[in-house]
Amino acid sequence: MKVLSIVGARPQLVKLAPIAAAFAATDHEHVIVHTGQHYDADLSDVFFSGLGIPDPDVHLGIGSGSHGVQTGRTLAALDPVLAEQRPDWVLVYGDTNSTLAGALSAVKMHLPVAHLEAGLRSFNRQMPEEHNRVLTDHCADLLLAPTEEAMRHLAAEGLAARAVLAGDVMVDVCLRVRDTVLAGGQPRFELPEGIDPDAPYLLATLHRAENTDDPRRLATLVAALAELPVPVALLAHPRLVARADEYGIKLAGGSLHVGRPLPYAGMVAAVLGSVGVVTDSGGLQKEAYLLDRPCTTLRPETEWVETLHDDWNRLVPDPTALGGQGWVETVTRPAPSAGRGTPYGDGRAAQNVVRILAEHAR
Repeated sequence: MKVLSIVGARPQLVKLAPIAAAFAATDHEHVIVHTGQHYDADLSDVFFSGLGIPDPDVHLGIGSGSHGVQTGRTLAALDPVLAEQRPDWVLVYGDTNSTLAGALSAVKMHLPVAHLEAGLRSFNRQMPEEHNRVLTDHCADLLLAPTEEAMRHLAAEGLAARAVLAGDVMVDVCLRVRDTVLAGGQPRFELPEGIDPDAPYLLATLHRAENTDDPRRLATLVAALAELPVPVALLAHPRLVARADEYGIKLAGGSLHVGRPLPYAGMVAAVLGSVGVVTDSGGLQKEAYLLDRPCTTLRPETEWVETLHDDWNRLVPDPTALGGQGWVETVTRPAPSAGRGTPYGDGRAAQNVVRILAEHAR
């Protein structure tokens, strides 16, 4: 069996790591195509080196652009690659423009498409990620769902016949890295200047379009983070830095200390060292949950509804609506005492994915 993985952004590279390792333990052929949607070294290169992912067989170098431009460029660049490779499966990951472009390109060339992390829904049609994941699910031949909730969403959309519960590959890599860190193999990671790793701090990220494209909303969120009584380590995504510069918003100040994005192992270590997480990232919500840290999500909804159980995660679309003290109490709340269960699987999802692909190969 020959499988071609299409990836392009940081979250997909993390998902690729256990998949690549699972394929390496078999006789199957695995080809990696990197679209270059994330081209910043902090969001791309360090994940290949830090997670032991083989170098991509093909790098398209797509770069930035509007959603339409980025998707169109990727589509055009993938056609000759797929025509040459003719894999048994084109495997696409998550919900980015690379995901949608990869699925569409393969479908147009009558190549079977499998969607890893199928069935996630925020039900917010303003999110480009929601468009990407819904369209990809409806054109894919095999839907690899991470959770029972994702399976229910797919069934509700008439896609149950194509859906298989595979588990969440993010759990595989997160638990492996966590165990390494806790065993004393903590990687070197650099928190923003002014953050004492031995004192309580919050870890924050902010990058989604709905939070960064509106200057008033971005200013409100930055001010709310800066006013917290606990130091906040803001790992600034290039999108956030660009928008803040464009709008004249100063990110550093008050409790807010700004640094660069971390490699995955460094991020896990930083979450474990923190007292809580504030984010609008889907992946970091779940990583906080897996690492036993309370999370505050700066969105009105989440794809990972399991994290909301027992108050491990709280949705806060507007910090000002809580009032000053309510916002502080929410973000600085202690970790719940309730156990979490294993809604995302047992850490062997990647092996499941390889087995399922082999079983369904034409």
